[in-house]
Amino acid sequence: MGGLFGAVSNKDISLDLFFGIDYHSHLGTRRGGMAVYQNGRFNRAIHSIENSPFRTKFEKDIEELKGSMGIGCISDNEPQPLLVQSHLGSYAISTVGLITNKEDLVKETFNNGGTHFLEMSGGSINPTELAASIINQKDTIEDGIAYLQEKVKGSLTILLMTMDGIYAARDKMGRTPLIIGKKEDAFCIASESFSFLNLGYEKTKELGPGEILFINSKEITVLKAPSKEMKICTFLWVYYGYPTSTYEGVNVEEMRYKCGRMLAKRDLEKGESKPDTVAGVPDSGLAHAIGYANYSGIPFARPFIKYTPTWPRSFMPTNQEQRNLIAKMKLIPVHELIRNKKLLLIDDSIVRGTQLRETTEFLYQSGAKEVHVRPACPPILFGCKYLNFSRSNSEMDLITRRIIKMREGDNVSREKLEEYSNPDSNNYKEMVDEIKKLLHFTSLDFHRLDDMLESVGIEQCKLCTYCWNGKE
Repeated sequence: MGGLFGAVSNKDISLDLFFGIDYHSHLGTRRGGMAVYQNGRFNRAIHSIENSPFRTKFEKDIEELKGSMGIGCISDNEPQPLLVQSHLGSYAISTVGLITNKEDLVKETFNNGGTHFLEMSGGSINPTELAASIINQKDTIEDGIAYLQEKVKGSLTILLMTMDGIYAARDKMGRTPLIIGKKEDAFCIASESFSFLNLGYEKTKELGPGEILFINSKEITVLKAPSKEMKICTFLWVYYGYPTSTYEGVNVEEMRYKCGRMLAKRDLEKGESKPDTVAGVPDSGLAHAIGYANYSGIPFARPFIKYTPTWPRSFMPTNQEQRNLIAKMKLIPVHELIRNKKLLLIDDSIVRGTQLRETTEFLYQSGAKEVHVRPACPPILFGCKYLNFSRSNSEMDLITRRIIKMREGDNVSREKLEEYSNPDSNNYKEMVDEIKKLLHFTSLDFHRLDDMLESVGIEQCKLCTYCWNGKE
């Protein structure tokens, strides 16, 4: 996924930048980077954070990374920020998102006179470098960013720092957030609204879809007004947003309580037998489980604990074998809370099903009598083509699509897939039953899409639901 943070002042902001970026560490685990500007000079550091936290890797750089302006990021893929010299001047740039038409834009750049791109490991082109090359095709940075927003399919949110200030641009459809904070002598820009609170900033503005701002130490200038149409990612609240974050006026933790309440309400309406305890898969499932427990009256418990001293972050390595091992290593069972218990388990989602199946198996091995599972979102049927938070190489990695393939064969129409997304259809119910059997759950009921969207509480037309129902 990734997260951005920037700050501008009339004095040194290096510590604000350092801690502000660090507060985005839950959004990625591969690389971190920060760039500063001071007295006509840009300075930058980029490190791998796959085996060490951001703070550990960058604490030695702080003395050299002094400046009155800075931008940085946590990234799950490419190294950034990049330092660029062009006819538009020198600048630093960092991006979050997914360019799905990258190959077409590369060819178009070559046709327009672009000469080369530096390859990353594996032969891929850094999408942030591609973004810079498109911006540089125009006569001003402002026009270049607006041009980039129109050219990109997928999404791209940008921070671009010049010698005069920072440009901030939210992606065209507002799929990822960007928030402005202010204190007496500085402004900041962040992906996560909570990241600047302990630094003394107060939230002053949330950028709208496609909005472009220019920020210096004195003021914020709107260069491009926001568009009315928005498709913000609903998974921000369900899964990868931090509990203390607020997007479009809706807090993540509060939304998850509502999700849990609606899951409990559906179960109580069915009149099914009650489990002994309700538990959430750490960390993103915990608030959903609290909401369920509070509404149902069934006690909340933690039958397994995440070992946070060495496994503090929620995202996982790209290698599937390592992912499976780490998922097992992270969770430590509390046998006294498992043995002879009927457990209801809430996770944020089921993607491949591998980790949750292993979690269920160790609960049974630890003496659980029953394991009932309630994912906090509907079955995922489509791979995301707008944001870079899914590690699936193919939609066939999804457990839903594997089961549909077994039932329907290789060539499944979009209409048939939409039928499988309808919780009132027989195909949906039979697919869920197959998942339950395959993953060895006692029972399985997914969150309904309409209930989940009601839990968010903003206009449903502004929420992206593509991964659940394929609707753009």
